[in-house]
Amino acid sequence: MQAKPFLKEIQLKRDMVPSFDAYPFQIPAIRNLHSLKFHPDVTFIIGENGSGKSTLIEAIALQMGFSTEGGSKNAQFQTHSNSSQLFNYLTGIKSFKKPTDYFFLRAESYYNLATYMEDVYEDDRRKFKEQYGVSSLHECSHGESFMATLTNRLTGNGLYIFDEPEAALSPNRQMAALSLINTLVRENSQFIIATHSPILLAYPGATIYQLDDSGIKRVQYEETEHYMVTRHFLNNHAEMTRILFGE
Repeated sequence: MQAKPFLKEIQLKRDMVPSFDAYPFQIPAIRNLHSLKFHPDVTFIIGENGSGKSTLIEAIALQMGFSTEGGSKNAQFQTHSNSSQLFNYLTGIKSFKKPTDYFFLRAESYYNLATYMEDVYEDDRRKFKEQYGVSSLHECSHGESFMATLTNRLTGNGLYIFDEPEAALSPNRQMAALSLINTLVRENSQFIIATHSPILLAYPGATIYQLDDSGIKRVQYEETEHYMVTRHFLNNHAEMTRILFGE
């Protein structure tokens, strides 16, 4: 019997929702949510700003026991309290076998996580460097510290939830991250990723869920707006800039 996916599915406990006219349940993708099944390797959640993808990925992470600001399950800290209560209305359908590693990486609060981790290991910098590959995440650029986490902290056989990891990464680093994701998948890991990146979305065979005003639907890579808009812009950049500038 195959252990993956570690997280098979999430279901919305619709009969417990107090009102579908209140946040976050009024968001079309959440209002129309019944269940979401995850790929054993990589699942992407995409959508325009405001479509609910970060709200949903955060709720999945919280339902799995992570803190709002990310890290491992042991990193239970909070510098603000603006998360939705959606996670309280989700049920997770899990594998018979647990992963040995967990990590929730979100661009929005990564600075706070880096600060927390450096404080935790203040008296054992050697152990910190063993885990993250650098002496200080704050002494690296944002992108370098992201890559240090991806390269060194994630050990495989893990469940990894990412919220817009591309925010700190150049196109070259996004391709490097894509390669690292594949290495970790080969080491029996599962990823659930909210992203805008057409580079990350190119992961072969991934399940892609698009959130929009009609709800949630599964799409192919070439059907995503991320792919189509990026391709059209790059192939017609001179014309597109003239149009955008009203020339």
